[in-house]
Amino acid sequence: MDGSPLLPGVIGLAGVAVGGLTSFASTWLTQLSTMREKRRQLEMGKREKLFNEFVIEASRLYAIALGHDKEDIADLVKLYSLIGRMRLICTPGVIEAAERTMRVIIDTYVAPNLSLQELRAVAQQGGLNPLIDFDAAGREELIMTWRSARFDRLHTRWGRAVRYR
Repeated sequence: MDGSPLLPGVIGLAGVAVGGLTSFASTWLTQLSTMREKRRQLEMGKREKLFNEFVIEASRLYAIALGHDKEDIADLVKLYSLIGRMRLICTPGVIEAAERTMRVIIDTYVAPNLSLQELRAVAQQGGLNPLIDFDAAGREELIMTWRSARFDRLHTRWGRAVRYR
């Protein structure tokens, strides 16, 4: 029974060590979760900004293309660069929709100008919205990104170590 006076001290130190490790692990996991959430928010912000720039530029170019006959397509450079940036961070569905939008704009540039009566007829048939596919694809990607972040947050909150991707 020589070790009995030391036993409570060793147990006390072990308890302090376990408590300290638990506190450290809890803080580390909280910081990891916070950093992951911030990264996702930044990524969503980048996509939203990029989609917004593309919609504005494509709309502007489409409006110009409807009223002008010109062979110079230098105005399309910014739109092409936006699609290039999308290739880095977006899904193939969004990129394909953006490329289809660009093709519609190019086709409109090379087509003869429409009169106001012809524009009205095209509008009534729903043909004045070259961005409809891109809007749907972009919205779907943003929703998927948001749901993925929300789903991960729920599973982190409930302490599950399973990652779904």
